[in-house]
Amino acid sequence: MTEIDAKIDALVPAWLTLPDIAEQLGVEVTRVRQLVKDGQLIAVRRGENRALHVPAAFIDGDKVVKGLSGTLTLLRDDGFTDEEMLEWLFTPDPSLPGTPAQALS
Repeated sequence: MTEIDAKIDALVPAWLTLPDIAEQLGVEVTRVRQLVKDGQLIAVRRGENRALHVPAAFIDGDKVVKGLSGTLTLLRDDGFTDEEMLEWLFTPDPSLPGTPAQALS
């Protein structure tokens, strides 16, 4: 979990708090924290109270976006930091119709 900088914060169109995600997924907040700890989600501290937030694009209804966990694993294995992963996922790519995050969903 990391502090978010203004550049990354501006790239991500919407954020969800961990309790919001827990409600959407129908699980306890501790399960969402475990998903973050296991690297299946990226959470950053942002806002006035520095609460943990996850990009809303990572959640599809009542589940984590299919393929996200594997993508994050590949990026981590390639040496990407959380900030670099967020930047890559939310920066438009000319070879895709939009951003990599949009392509996943």
